[in-house]
Amino acid sequence: MTFDGDDRALSYSPAWRGGRGPLAILPGPVFRDRQAWLAILIGWGLTIAGSTLLGFVIAWIAPDHPGPDLGDASASMKLFLIAGFSPVVETLMMAGILSLLLRFLGAWQAVVASAVVWGVLHSLAAPLWGAVIWWPFLIFSTLYVSWAPRGFWRAVGIVVAVHVLQNLFPALLIVLRH
Repeated sequence: MTFDGDDRALSYSPAWRGGRGPLAILPGPVFRDRQAWLAILIGWGLTIAGSTLLGFVIAWIAPDHPGPDLGDASASMKLFLIAGFSPVVETLMMAGILSLLLRFLGAWQAVVASAVVWGVLHSLAAPLWGAVIWWPFLIFSTLYVSWAPRGFWRAVGIVVAVHVLQNLFPALLIVLRH
């Protein structure tokens, strides 16, 4: 079974029957629910490349913009919060938001709306942070929607894995500077 005129051998997740809209520019494996390791690897590559590029552009445009304030926690606590706790909690929250959005919107519209919501929420902590964060959440949301038909916890696990990988490098940089 294929969608959007795509005749590749591997089919997309049933979640994408309504079409992928502008998300069709993303690589096919993020829409497939058959190879978790590949979805995680490609998802992580997309999130880290996109957010790094956006981060460089924003740093070039606004070099003195403030980043998020992580408080006075110890280095190990910051590492845990950024690369452990946050990916799990945010992914569970994102799943809830997407479940609500999918009641009213098609898959691609729900994914875009979810990314916008997360960009705005992160901008509340630091105004330009949301401009970097929306991209990873676009990928996280796409992966969640793709894998949700195979089970809630499987979808959450795949997104948490990508989210942990996404946050690990920045967390390590923060800890090393601590």
